[in-house]
Amino acid sequence: MAWIQTIEESDATGIVKEEYDASIERAGHLYNIVKLFSIRPKSMQAFIQLNKIALYDDSCQLTRIQREMIATVVSKVNQCHY
Repeated sequence: MAWIQTIEESDATGIVKEEYDASIERAGHLYNIVKLFSIRPKSMQAFIQLNKIALYDDSCQLTRIQREMIATVVSKVNQCHY
């Protein structure tokens, strides 16, 4: 399994801490995919913004349930465990 350096919650400061806290508030916990971007805070912000648009933007013709189902199927096909 690959190892990727990340910033732990207890060591987070600045943008990383803000995004960690916001992610925990939204989801109830911190997903590893968010931590993956922690050493590149601007990339983290861009990823989170893209995710919000892809899953939550009401201008999309797909329903939220349909978008979540697509994400679930893609994760399964890619053997992603989260």
